[in-house]
Amino acid sequence: MIEFRQVTAYQQQTRVFDRLSLRIGPYERVAILGPNGAGKSTLLKLINRELYPVAQEGSYLKLFGSETIHLWQLREKIGFVSHDLQENYTPFTTALEVVVSGFFGAIGAHEHLQATDIQVERARETMRKVGIAQDDACLFQRLSTGQRRRLLLARALVHQPEALIFDEPANGLDLGASQTMLALLRSFCGEGRALIVTTHRLDEVIPDIDRVILINQGRVIADGLKADILTSKNLSELYQTKLNITEKNGWYRCWHD
Repeated sequence: MIEFRQVTAYQQQTRVFDRLSLRIGPYERVAILGPNGAGKSTLLKLINRELYPVAQEGSYLKLFGSETIHLWQLREKIGFVSHDLQENYTPFTTALEVVVSGFFGAIGAHEHLQATDIQVERARETMRKVGIAQDDACLFQRLSTGQRRRLLLARALVHQPEALIFDEPANGLDLGASQTMLALLRSFCGEGRALIVTTHRLDEVIPDIDRVILINQGRVIADGLKADILTSKNLSELYQTKLNITEKNGWYRCWHD
């Protein structure tokens, strides 16, 4: 599904990745963990075509087997939700318009982008699925943080994509909204589709996730089965502080020693 081969990438003048190689297959459920500044956001921007790698011999980034996949095809195959999208979304767009905009890859409503009746009905159905259908006429700016996050999730899912990529799904949410969001992600995994979560928090690594990748300073420092990677030793090294990790019913927790 996603293949980085010796990829070098910059954010402005800063080199974030230097010859990064990484593969994620179809139907995988993966968590990518790392401290702030590790390269998680840059990784997502490369996948989402907001950023392009340096062109060099022997290097490529393939999405669904193609180096030149059309942006519209990519949007149909992968749904994206990020903190940047939530912060930058047009505030005076109604909730229904937010979800409908997912069909066009737009930010907000535009007169030249007219949804069909079928698209509007699918948008409403997706809103019902994430538990926010009752707010369809409410302006985006008047919704709570948790409601906005669920709305952007519905926007990402309106295409019924093969995969969902979610950047820090519970970031900034209160306890109730956080648990609701994680439950929605578990429901998505139950449909047999791929999930990639980027985070620096263990409580966002839901039990349905099988594989964990640790990155820091633009490098993959560990990659494998969740139980093998989420250890006290690995995470203490990743975050440069002594941590104790415990697991119960598939959920992982940590505390400072």
